[in-house]
Amino acid sequence: MVQFSSFAASLVSKHWQTTLRSAENLLFPPVCMHCDFTVHKSGLLCPECWSQIDHIEKPLCAVLGIPFSYDLGEGALSAEAIANPPSYDSVRSVVHYNNVAKSLVHALKFSDRIDLAPWLAKWMVNWCRRTEPGLLDSELLVIPVPLHRRRLLSRRFNQSAELARHFCRLADLRFRPDILQRTKSTRQQAGLPAKQRKRNVSSAFQVSKSAKPTLHGAHILLVDDVFTTGATLEACAKALKRAGASDVRCITFARVARDPV
Repeated sequence: MVQFSSFAASLVSKHWQTTLRSAENLLFPPVCMHCDFTVHKSGLLCPECWSQIDHIEKPLCAVLGIPFSYDLGEGALSAEAIANPPSYDSVRSVVHYNNVAKSLVHALKFSDRIDLAPWLAKWMVNWCRRTEPGLLDSELLVIPVPLHRRRLLSRRFNQSAELARHFCRLADLRFRPDILQRTKSTRQQAGLPAKQRKRNVSSAFQVSKSAKPTLHGAHILLVDDVFTTGATLEACAKALKRAGASDVRCITFARVARDPV
């Protein structure tokens, strides 16, 4: 009798949840994340905006995630990865940073559209499940690229941390924003050439003293919003490996587009 009552209560609860959602959709119809076109549920793009998303798919450089024009085989490396191997072990991105994807990142980052973070993180998790399931390994410690406290105070939130937090919730991974700190207040990377980007973030990151024992032999997944030259991820990876991390893999929502090699 108790089990039946619980089952009945569950059905009633689900019925009311469905009813409330239906009422909410009537009062506030869900719209495309990028434009105001009505869609059938939240977290979607309309067909027009979706058609402008440039997805990144295999084959890719095993280290830098650069798309190849044709499949060179498992573990193939680009000339760039061979000539200048990075401190991080690999980087992957879900979409190219152009058109609608660029607008979504800008809205999250500069227009307080924090509501976009769970949906962009969902894209990242779904991409990993389909393309790079190793990035959802339960052993991974997920670390967002940190902001300096001054930037955090002015912006009020760290977009990379929001992406990482929702990524962990969806993938059931360990979210560790406490491990890596940005100790140097740097200029905005946007608009800087590659060499200046590298100098700008040099020695800008360090591992918190309390977290160093945790990092010994640890496997890290570093999360950021956009990959441009890799200078920020490089500086983060150096700090994490100096503190004892075994390997550092990276994922970003978007990547600045370049021609396939």
